Amino acid sequence: MTKKIRLNRYLAMCGLGSRRKCDLLIAAGGVFVNGEEITQMGRQIDPRRDVVEYQGQRVTPRDKPIYILLNKPLRTVTTASDEKKRKTVLDVVGIEQRIFPVGRLDYNTTGALLLTNDGDLAYYLAHPRYEISKIYRVLLNKRIRPIDLHRFRHGFELDGKKTAPCRAEELRILHNCSYLEVELHEGRNRQIRRMFEKLGYIVDELHRQEFAGLNVADLKPGQWRLLNSQEIQQLKKKVRSFQETAAEKNQ
Repeated sequence: MTKKIRLNRYLAMCGLGSRRKCDLLIAAGGVFVNGEEITQMGRQIDPRRDVVEYQGQRVTPRDKPIYILLNKPLRTVTTASDEKKRKTVLDVVGIEQRIFPVGRLDYNTTGALLLTNDGDLAYYLAHPRYEISKIYRVLLNKRIRPIDLHRFRHGFELDGKKTAPCRAEELRILHNCSYLEVELHEGRNRQIRRMFEKLGYIVDELHRQEFAGLNVADLKPGQWRLLNSQEIQQLKKKVRSFQETAAEKNQ
């Protein structure tokens, strides 16, 4: 007996995006199962028997997953397309396979960005619940006060909710401005910039040095490389750990 899976997971396996993104595709219309348009979440399908179509074309799982680490350059958007015709990270990579970014980096933020067609892996690495490590280099508009480093390390209120404690170190002083390294395990929208703004600072430069253990120190802005087998296995090991933990909580 074939095991049924959720439609959003199947679409993610076909390279249409993370499971969260695929939920949005389903809700927007254009996803059909055996000729029936599906717009409700939670639909289960049989991958061997059911015919799934998106925007008039049948979609099937990708045979070969691809994993790319990009050092995202300035003034690029972390989307597949942009209504303002700005350059996207997919334009930078420029390969034929359909891939999508895992999470987001702002237009003026540089650094480590993972792109893949592995929707399952992307779901876990992008979801805030799983607390993936992200290491940033931050240049402020002035010197940081010791009390504010303390606040970063112990958490403070942002949008009515206390931030999780994070590692924050001043690496050096550049023209009387602090250059710091900050490690986050949360995933709130524009969190680094908004945390510093809350404390009275402006972030002049923001660079993500590392994401989920993947470091871009050997890549120039705009350069990318395929992950090696060891790196892929390490990411999958993280995902298995998340899955096992979730299963234990549901027992």
